[in-house]
Amino acid sequence: MKDFRQLKVWQRAHELTVAIYHVTAAFPRDEIYGLVSQMRRASCSIASNIAEGCGREGDAGLSHFCVMARGSASELEYQILLAYDLKMLPATPYEQLTQQAVEIKRMLTVLVQKLSTERPQGTDSPLNEVDVQWFNSLRRRRVRGAES
Repeated sequence: MKDFRQLKVWQRAHELTVAIYHVTAAFPRDEIYGLVSQMRRASCSIASNIAEGCGREGDAGLSHFCVMARGSASELEYQILLAYDLKMLPATPYEQLTQQAVEIKRMLTVLVQKLSTERPQGTDSPLNEVDVQWFNSLRRRRVRGAES
């Protein structure tokens, strides 16, 4: 188990989440259940997935959740663009937030690559052991069903 607070990528994701909460506080009230909620959820999901991955056993679990975090960062990157295009977000915060999201995505990509190269031979699957067992049991059931 790793302490997520020690990861620079988690620290940057947390800073981005705090910044998103601050800028969305100025968005129109009618967006509280729309874009505000989506941006806050996506930004929070980045740091949350990193933290959850750190609580999993092995590098494969952390890698899987870092990939999920990267997806949330891409989602947030689009939502930042949408907020800018809808004139809810001025140019300077738009540029700063976009830069932060892109930097986090790059950091996550490097971390996933590093975790993948450090895995022992034969464990390059992004699935954890439980996922592999579930998938194999599903395949066995399908094969048995096809034989009937």
